[in-house]
Amino acid sequence: MHLSLPAYLLLAATGLIAGLVDAIAGGGGLVALPMLLNFGFPPALALGTSKLQSSIGTSIAARHYVQRGMVDLAACRLGVACTIAGALAGAWTVSQIDSGFLARVIPWMLVAILLYTIFRPQVGLEDRAPRMSPARFFAGAGLGLGFYDGFFGPGAGSLWTIFLVVGLGQNFVKATGYTKVMNLASNVMALLIFAGGGHVDYPVGLCMAAGQVAGARLGAGLVVKNGARFVRPIFLVVVSATVARLLWVVAHR
Repeated sequence: MHLSLPAYLLLAATGLIAGLVDAIAGGGGLVALPMLLNFGFPPALALGTSKLQSSIGTSIAARHYVQRGMVDLAACRLGVACTIAGALAGAWTVSQIDSGFLARVIPWMLVAILLYTIFRPQVGLEDRAPRMSPARFFAGAGLGLGFYDGFFGPGAGSLWTIFLVVGLGQNFVKATGYTKVMNLASNVMALLIFAGGGHVDYPVGLCMAAGQVAGARLGAGLVVKNGARFVRPIFLVVVSATVARLLWVVAHR
């Protein structure tokens, strides 16, 4: 795509906002992907380019959480491996069948998450006793959510966060950190698949990534500094926006 300098500046600013939102509560794709589509990018090229900039931003956010002691990478190994395996299986499956079923089901799953979080105001504000062992959790959630991210994608970060809060009893800050690590694994796998198909615009993706880096640093810093009570309302807003977008997409298919 041949774009003007003002267009590149706008895309860099979009990357900054997407990185900020994504580092705090996920959902940066809600900002980045529509902007690329508005510039006339074909869907596959828009998705691949978005994965490039989001992978770089997510890596910065994940690194920030790890450095601040919010994430134990050793505890994530099984989850990362299962997420990669799930993402590959999902990406292969979506090439074989229509993803329309998930497009119709996932918004209502997110509505359930939204209502659960609203009516359980204390959930995620502090650590609680886990409901299952980390090994069982990361194997199941890694395969399931990795598959979903490779197959369809929108809302995967929100699903990871609430699963970590409910399944492992993590607070929102810790869950956000672990979510970034898991998102990074599936994002990189998706990026490799898009890149292999020639569906990545590297100049645009790297331009947006420059903004992503700044936004990710700022967002992760705000989360660590302000805690779970800061994350919770933003999480609710992001999930609400994701639900609205997915329902709009389903309605206009």
